[in-house]
Amino acid sequence: MKVSKEYYDEIFPFKGEWDMESSCGLKIRDVDGKKYVIVTELYQDNPGTSVTYAGRKLADQICEAKNLKLEDIVYLECNPNTNSKLSFYDEEYFQVDFNADRQNMYRQLTKDEIMKILGR
Repeated sequence: MKVSKEYYDEIFPFKGEWDMESSCGLKIRDVDGKKYVIVTELYQDNPGTSVTYAGRKLADQICEAKNLKLEDIVYLECNPNTNSKLSFYDEEYFQVDFNADRQNMYRQLTKDEIMKILGR
């Protein structure tokens, strides 16, 4: 399950759970005065923690590396389309609110929202 490079601008290495070497795809976009940080799960090309399990720890590492403030970004997680027959691997984007309770932490974006952010 290779992830297409259209999903990321760079591979971002990060320390996952138990400081395990991990990596994700990363895009940063400015749209309508908002800065979107999009992390993409790399599946077999990620040797460690998934973006979802890394969560806030990953967001903090990106902010530090890119000189951003967590409160100034919109953090999105992408599960990319891998052209699998399994619906689990269909493309999905989620906005993550680290201040919300577990039940309301993730909101799936609509196709229109994704198109506006990514321009596709």
